[in-house]
Amino acid sequence: MSICYVDSPVGRLAIEADHDAVTSVRWSNGESARDSSTTPVLEEAVRQLERYFAGKLKRFDLPLAARGTDFQKSVWNMMCEIPFGGTATYGGMAIALSSGPRAVGMACGRNPIPIIVPCHRVLGSGGKEGGFSGGQGLPTKRQLLALEGVVLL
Repeated sequence: MSICYVDSPVGRLAIEADHDAVTSVRWSNGESARDSSTTPVLEEAVRQLERYFAGKLKRFDLPLAARGTDFQKSVWNMMCEIPFGGTATYGGMAIALSSGPRAVGMACGRNPIPIIVPCHRVLGSGGKEGGFSGGQGLPTKRQLLALEGVVLL
């Protein structure tokens, strides 16, 4: 496993990869940059994240290898189809997956590659925020949505 760090508007992020695919993006808990071991895929992930936060990238194009159940992976794949500046709802995704909104919400909360796999774009019914397990929780979700031009009511 390789890891590198990037400072972002939503906090310091740790990006992890196995071989040639990103496996995790998480908020760093004070790890040192000297623990980094960069690889070409990590360098590209950092480049794309920097472009995203600068408003110059609307869709990530990285090899991903998220670990999870088949259902979780189907939710994560569906999240990747939500366009920049767009949103979906837990309920709408649940209908499309013949599941329930809580199951979709649980899969969103277990997304190991937030931001790149945009779980922040999934909202509750009526445009309610729902939850967010990364960074500082809902303030981070609001910040990511605002960066994409999404205004919550």
